[in-house]
Amino acid sequence: MTAYDVFNGDADGICALLQLRQVDPRDATLVTGVKRDIALLQHVSATTGDQITVLDISLDKNRAALIEILEVGAEVFYCDHHYPGEIPEHPNLRALINTAPEVSTSALINGSLKGARAPWAVVGCFGDNLNATANKLAKTIEKPVDLNAWRELGVLLNYNGYGATVSDLHFDPGELFKRLLPHPSPDDFLAQDAALFETLQGGYEADMASAESSTRTVEDQAIAVIELPDEPWSRRVSGVYGNHLANLCPGRAHAVLTHRPGGFLVSVRAPLNNRQGADEVCRQFDTGGGRSAAAGINHLAEADLNRFVDALRAQYR
Repeated sequence: MTAYDVFNGDADGICALLQLRQVDPRDATLVTGVKRDIALLQHVSATTGDQITVLDISLDKNRAALIEILEVGAEVFYCDHHYPGEIPEHPNLRALINTAPEVSTSALINGSLKGARAPWAVVGCFGDNLNATANKLAKTIEKPVDLNAWRELGVLLNYNGYGATVSDLHFDPGELFKRLLPHPSPDDFLAQDAALFETLQGGYEADMASAESSTRTVEDQAIAVIELPDEPWSRRVSGVYGNHLANLCPGRAHAVLTHRPGGFLVSVRAPLNNRQGADEVCRQFDTGGGRSAAAGINHLAEADLNRFVDALRAQYR
């Protein structure tokens, strides 16, 4: 029997797996990548009796590989908060999926573990810009907590997941998970591995400073569209900059477009006051998907830019 842990390389995916493996240790093969690399189940060569845990990647984008894995006799636990489409019915599949806007994979795992590693769930929620959910979970923790430090850690872990390839990132998500795993709480990590934290913090501050001078293609009361150049720092900051803008202007939808050959990498954030519709906008385009509050398009052709802006405006006018 072989075990596989398949997880999104962002804060939510990492913090969900941290909770699971600190409570239920398992010698598993890690399968992950940059945040946008979500078709991960195709990299699993499963056989009968294998145990596969899947966290924070869309079932809809992994359906064919999931069905193939189930049919060879492997057992799958699938936990996620993205649009799943129709969930297969199979005796070897245990699915914990909730697409409500204020739910994250870390929060779902926290519930299944009855809060056994709630601090890491809080960090994961902060990373997904679910601040209200993070604050709510923090109130269940009996000892005093440093929410500002946990919020910053969540943002930095999420920031590290963005890039076109792992070479854009400061740390490979699999290696980052291994660095975090020995620490039972965020406080323990912050005290014991300051070098990792400082590397992410320095990179984040530099990249965000570059983003502040970016071009606003559209900016009105309903929507804003920001264009970033085709640079590694742009790809690293695209998602967290969108979160930052959403927090600054909670009544506006934001789209951050990073130039790529022949088109754009797109990150969309629904207004915080109306966390709906981002996935509906992005799914109108090839390679688009996500969840209702935050979604993206892996490649938007230049010819489709005006159609995208029109779709965004129609959703949030």
